[in-house]
Amino acid sequence: MRILLIEDDADTAAYVADGLTANGHAVEAVDEGPRGFLAAASGTFDILVVDRMVPKLDGLALVRRLRAAEVETPVLFLTALGEMEDRVAGLEAGGDDYLPKPFALPELLARVEALGRRARQSTAETVLRCGDLEMDLLRRSVTRSGHPVELQPREFRLLEYLLRNAGHVVTKTMLLETVWHLRFDPNTNVVEAHMSRLRGKLHRPASAELITTIRGAGYRLGPPA
Repeated sequence: MRILLIEDDADTAAYVADGLTANGHAVEAVDEGPRGFLAAASGTFDILVVDRMVPKLDGLALVRRLRAAEVETPVLFLTALGEMEDRVAGLEAGGDDYLPKPFALPELLARVEALGRRARQSTAETVLRCGDLEMDLLRRSVTRSGHPVELQPREFRLLEYLLRNAGHVVTKTMLLETVWHLRFDPNTNVVEAHMSRLRGKLHRPASAELITTIRGAGYRLGPPA
């Protein structure tokens, strides 16, 4: 993907750009708001990674202007302002995701790639598949090997998110934010409990396990490696 990084801290910009480039992305970095706005408004980027506190035009104002100009490129806010009200402000300004500093590079990469996949998905897509697992979004139904799978609404949303990111690792934080709409970790095993129930409902004796726990990272939906 082509990624625009708007970050005025030289060390952070170099760290992020090097990490994204090493994972196959093309990165252009700018260190101030007005230049960032002009580059983003060109519509030539797949993802925008925006620091909240860039000079001359702060990240919130920059994204508001982009949305007002009908630029819908996905935005990941990357900033030291990590309180809940700061995250809410970023999302309300038009951001799509929010990662507070300090951050781990694998988390940043996972979020960037998830935003890219989301942007590429057709709004007309109504059926999601992975192996012998199928989800019909219009009928709100799930089948495995042709057998119906009865899911509660939260389990359905959890499986939908896994299907939309099939083959890729999703973290517990990403699941809490997307499925439970929590911008903090409640320090409970709510994700683990739902994942266990979902595994049980998807299990078929003659079929492989589809959900893999990646120790220290998260979960991946897909056939075993």
